[in-house]
Amino acid sequence: MTRTDERLLIAGVGNIFLADDAFGPEVIRALEQHPLPPGTLVRDFGIRGLDLAYELLDGYTTAVLVDVAERGHRPGTLSLIEPDLPDGRPGAAPPEAHGMDPAKVLALAAHLGDGTLPRVLVLACEPQVRPRADEDIAPGLSAPVRDAVGHAVEALHVMVPVLLADPAATPPLSRQEESADPSGAGLAR
Repeated sequence: MTRTDERLLIAGVGNIFLADDAFGPEVIRALEQHPLPPGTLVRDFGIRGLDLAYELLDGYTTAVLVDVAERGHRPGTLSLIEPDLPDGRPGAAPPEAHGMDPAKVLALAAHLGDGTLPRVLVLACEPQVRPRADEDIAPGLSAPVRDAVGHAVEALHVMVPVLLADPAATPPLSRQEESADPSGAGLAR
């Protein structure tokens, strides 16, 4: 069954109990107060990789994963990434049904489907806090990542109309595409 009314998936990814890894779910929660246009499904997948893999097979033209990613920028910096997608051939990448490593989720989705996935973009935030290996729970976003949640909501409101109009377009992260804004949360490509 494919979707006809929702062509764009906005997927929050991350663990709410592991500090800045909660960025994706927090952005999805913030979008409840600032809904995106029709044609967009907004959903928090948390750490449910299998659910996301199946959702990616449901006929979307584009999926935007909202997550943290270490890219060497200042904490709180937003980046738009278009990852290389797995081709779904056997042996191309080991599918994994548990966990939320986005690369493995994409490999699983390609493996479960016919190898064709929607266009996938990642709206990533540079984390400041990484939990230590001996910590089971480290709740709460760091200040720069907490500030970036609002900027991510604004970025999605700029990106989504562009992607709904043309799924192949390269959407801007902001209306002006400056490298930084006054609050200190920057934007990068």
